[in-house]
Amino acid sequence: MSDGHLTVVSDGFMQLPVSFSFPGAPEDELKMLLSGAGLSADTLKNDCNITLLRRGDRLAIFDVGAGSNFLPTTGKLLQNLAETGIEPKDVTDVIFTHAHPDHLWGLTDEFDDLVFPNARYQISAGEWEFWSSPKAVELMPEDRKIFAVGAQNRFAMVEEVVSLFKPGDEVFPGVEAVDTNGHTPGHVSFAVHGGTEPVLIAGDAIVNVAVSLMRPDWPMASDQDPHEGARTRTLLLDRIATERMRLIAFHFPHPATGLIERKDNTYRFVPA
Repeated sequence: MSDGHLTVVSDGFMQLPVSFSFPGAPEDELKMLLSGAGLSADTLKNDCNITLLRRGDRLAIFDVGAGSNFLPTTGKLLQNLAETGIEPKDVTDVIFTHAHPDHLWGLTDEFDDLVFPNARYQISAGEWEFWSSPKAVELMPEDRKIFAVGAQNRFAMVEEVVSLFKPGDEVFPGVEAVDTNGHTPGHVSFAVHGGTEPVLIAGDAIVNVAVSLMRPDWPMASDQDPHEGARTRTLLLDRIATERMRLIAFHFPHPATGLIERKDNTYRFVPA
C-alpha cells in the first residue's frame, strides 16, 4: 500500500483434528470441501500470521503470537521478525484482535518481561472486560480454562498502561476497529484505510481458507459463540467482497493475504 507498509510474519502453525474443528458438519460435504481445496480431511494445519503496519515513525503489530509456552510449533515470531530486520524495540503499538493464547501469550518472554518494551498496548473494552472477569475461568469449558488463566496473567503485565477501545474507534492512523465478535465476546478486526486499496486484518473472524468461505454458516468449535461467529463471518465476507478489500487472515496459509471473490452463492480466496 502506498500510504504505509504492511508486513506479514509467521509465528509458526497449529494442527487440529478436522473432526474437532467443525462439530455437526456433514462429514461427506466437509471432506469434499477440504479435498477440493487440497487440504487434509483429517488434520487442519492452521498457519499463524502476524501483521505489522509501518506508517511514518510508528510501527504497529497486530497480535503478538503464542510465545514459548503454548505449542512447540508456534512461538516463532521473534526469530522471523529478526529476518525482516525488525527488532522488538522498534514496535510502537501493540494492538490485539482478541486474547486467545496464539494471539496474546507472546506478550512476555520466559522471564516475564514485556517483549515489546517501548510499545503502547490496546485491546477492545469488551475483550478486556470478559477475560478480566473473576468468572472467566468458570465460564470456559474444562479444556480451555487455561486460556482464561493465561489471559489474566498477561493482562496483569500491562494493566497500568493498556488502552481500551470500542468498535469504530481509530486505533492507529487510518486503522478502524471493526466489531467481529463471536469467536470471543470482544473480538475485533481492523480495517486499514488510506492506501491504494483497503485492507482487512481479520484475526480469527475467518479461520479456514476453504470451509469458512464455502460454508460460513457452519459453526466452528473455536468460536465461543458459534451462532454469532457464523453470523459475523457471513457479514464480513460480504463486506470484503463488496468493497474489494484485501484480506489478511491469521490462520490462512502463509502469507495469508489476498482477495475474496464471490463464487455462485459462496466465496473463494484469491492469494495476492
